[in-house]
Amino acid sequence: MTTRFLTRLAGISLCLLGIPALLLSCSGPQDAKPVMKPQEEQTALINFVASEYSSETRPLLENLVQDFMLKNPSIVINLQVANWDILDGIYTTMISKNQPPDLLNTNVYTHFAKDGLLNDMDEIISPELKRKFYPDLMKLDQWDGKQYAIPYVSSTRNMYYNRDLFEAAGISKAPATWSELKKDALKIKNTGKAHGFGVDLSDNEIQAYLSYFFLGAGGGWFREGKWTINSPENVEGLAFLKDLYDEGLTDPEPTVTTRDEKQRIVGDGKLGMMISGNYFGTVMPREFPNLKWGTGPIPVKDGRKPLLFGVHDNLVSFKTDHTNKEALSAFLDYLYSSPVYEEIIAQEGFLPVTEEAGAKLSAADPMVKQRLAELRKSSFYPIQQPEWQSIMDTARKMGDAVLHDHVSPKEALDELQRYAEKVQKEVHGTE
Repeated sequence: MTTRFLTRLAGISLCLLGIPALLLSCSGPQDAKPVMKPQEEQTALINFVASEYSSETRPLLENLVQDFMLKNPSIVINLQVANWDILDGIYTTMISKNQPPDLLNTNVYTHFAKDGLLNDMDEIISPELKRKFYPDLMKLDQWDGKQYAIPYVSSTRNMYYNRDLFEAAGISKAPATWSELKKDALKIKNTGKAHGFGVDLSDNEIQAYLSYFFLGAGGGWFREGKWTINSPENVEGLAFLKDLYDEGLTDPEPTVTTRDEKQRIVGDGKLGMMISGNYFGTVMPREFPNLKWGTGPIPVKDGRKPLLFGVHDNLVSFKTDHTNKEALSAFLDYLYSSPVYEEIIAQEGFLPVTEEAGAKLSAADPMVKQRLAELRKSSFYPIQQPEWQSIMDTARKMGDAVLHDHVSPKEALDELQRYAEKVQKEVHGTE
C-alpha cells in the first residue's frame, strides 16, 4: 500500500496579542481584540505490515483499523496485509530502503534486535496491556534483558485427519507413534482413495516438520547454548521422514504444496492426515462444511513420551524517522482490547496470548482451555537466538536436497550444523 501522509488541521486556539495590562484595562476604540490563529495538530503515522493467515485476515484487519482511526482521527494507519510466502521479501525491502514498518506481525525478532533496529516494547505498551499477556509467552519475546517483541497469536500443533478416509481404511484413532503412523499411512494408500500422510517441507513449514520429527526422536534444535542440528536423534527423525516419502506413504509433493494447500487436500478427501495447528478446526469447516475430521497427538518414536509443540507469532516495532510511541501504544491498547482481540482469535482460530481473552474463550469452549493448558507445556522454536532466521532460510533448501538430490539426512544436517555454528560465531563476535 502506498504510504499516505495526511495532514489535518484541528483545534483553533484563541491568542491575545501581547498588550500591556494597563491598556487592556481601558475602554474605547483602541481596545485590543483577540485574534483567531489556526494551530496545526500533528498527525501520527503508523505503517503496519501484517501477515495473512486466512481469507478472513484482510477484511478483519481493515475493519478494525478503520474503526480505530474513526475513534482516533489524529492517527493514520497504513495497513498492508501480505501472505507468508512474500512477507519476508516485503519487510526486508522496506528495511533496505531505510523505510521499515512501524509495526510488523512476524515470527522472528532477535536478529533485528541484535542489529539495533527495534524499539523496546516496554517503552511503548501501557502497563495495563503488559499485565494482560501470559508471562511465559512474554519471556519468549525478551532478548538481552529487553522486551523487543510482544505476543500476537499462538497455536498448538497436532495431527488432523479425515474421518471418512480413516473409516474406509479401518483406522479407529490417530496414530501416536511412528510405527502406527507408517501402518496407517499404508492402510490409507491401499484404499486407492487418497495419499496417507501430508508432509510440508516447503519454504513455509519445513522448520515445523523438522521440529516435529527432531523432537519426536528425542532431539531438538538448540540445547545448553549450542546448536544440535546434526544430533543422532535429529538424523533419525529426518531419515524416518525420508523413508515415508520413499515408500510412497506421504503426499507426492512435500516440497511444493504448502500446509494450507494440504489442508484443502484433506478437505477434498485426497489426503488422510497431516500435522497442523488448532486453527484447522476453524478454517476448514468454513471451506468444507461437510468435512468430518478428527485430531490426535503428534506421532513420536516408539517409546518416547508424547510431544507438545507450540508456535507463537509476535509484533515488533522498528525505529523509524516518525516513530510515535504514544500513537503505537494507543493502537496496541485497542488491538488487544475486548471484544476486538477476541474477534481476531475467533475468526482465525488461534489461541489467545492474553489471560483475559484466554479466560473468556476457555469458558465458552473446553477445547480452547485444553489447548491453552498444552501450550504452557509446549516446546517452541529457538526464536531467542539471533541466528535462527538465517538458519531457517538455509534449512529451506534441505527438502529438495534430501528427497530428490540424493543427499543423505546426515549429510544435510551436518551441513546445516556447520552453517549454524559459523553464523553463531559471527553473530556473537567470537570469530
